[in-house]
Amino acid sequence: MLRRPFVLALVVIFAGSSTLRAQVQKEIVKKQDDAQKKEIQNVVKVVDDVASGQPAPDDLSIAWAREDILKAQGNKEYVPFTVTIDPTKVAGGKVAFYWRVVAKGGAAPALTEVATSGQKKDDKKDKEKKKADYAYEDVSFVDSTGAPPMRISRSFTVPAGEYDVFVVAKEPAPDKAPKNAPPPKMSVLKHSINVPDYWNGELNTSSVIIAQRIDPLPAPLTDQQRADRPYALGSMEIIPAPDTKFSKKAELSTFMLIYNPKTDSANKPDILVEYNFCQAAAGSEPKQGEPCKAGEKFFNKTNPQNLNAQTLPAEFDLAAGHQLQSGQAVPLASFPEGEYRLEVKITDKIANKSLTRDVNFSVNP
Repeated sequence: MLRRPFVLALVVIFAGSSTLRAQVQKEIVKKQDDAQKKEIQNVVKVVDDVASGQPAPDDLSIAWAREDILKAQGNKEYVPFTVTIDPTKVAGGKVAFYWRVVAKGGAAPALTEVATSGQKKDDKKDKEKKKADYAYEDVSFVDSTGAPPMRISRSFTVPAGEYDVFVVAKEPAPDKAPKNAPPPKMSVLKHSINVPDYWNGELNTSSVIIAQRIDPLPAPLTDQQRADRPYALGSMEIIPAPDTKFSKKAELSTFMLIYNPKTDSANKPDILVEYNFCQAAAGSEPKQGEPCKAGEKFFNKTNPQNLNAQTLPAEFDLAAGHQLQSGQAVPLASFPEGEYRLEVKITDKIANKSLTRDVNFSVNP
């Protein structure tokens, strides 16, 4: 099978976002527009209300599209995510976009307002104490252009655990609304997510990201660019595929990072990565030695990928923060139309351990 492997790069461990909860306050300080300050307060209150049990409005057809999980620094994980809205329903060309991450099983989110300079000092301390219930929150203002669905990607950084993610998109309120004007449209979404622990020393991988393409970055991004483009990792930027439905003219491109492999005396891993394709076939039974399950038939595989002292760059060093990267770009022209499962098997030869990751996709005319 023809395939195009991605060139292995020395990717320094990803730091993730540095904004955390303070970004909401920093955003207010940066913005001189009183209207935007008011919008921030409004969207925060909207999430407070929904978290307290009030119905979630959905005027903008918001939907959770995907999340991916990678290792960050400081015993935390980095979670870029994407939601979609209908931009044709937005008036004014921008939406206020706010997201809050709350640990499950923790204290219920208290009613929160973003502190402004006019509040008393004790009030500000009280608000900040309540904000400590949140694992993460952030806010931005996004241009709402293009055909639906509009995709908005942002990120958060949290320790391993189970979380609820609250997301709100709200069209701006006019400075002086006409009498009897309808309220601004908004949508609120709640999504639960389980963030694995990549810091426990066990063999693991990031999410297998299905990429539309992977672009090299000619120069480092600014803080604002990184916030708006959360799939920019080091010297490259992944553009995730909008879905897993592909035409026969397309390629299936995958990307993942391999965590916590054991190393030899030269601090080099010895990893084997195998990519096997199984096609859905009702009534089929797996054959001995094949990776497919009941209801599948083996279709094809790529050449195994060896990541070891012979194939890695001489300067590769896990202790220096370099990450072990694997990916393939497989043309789909030879794939019959149908449903498929890509099984990625990762074997750590030094530790004598292996694990698998599955990617489900379809091939269409």
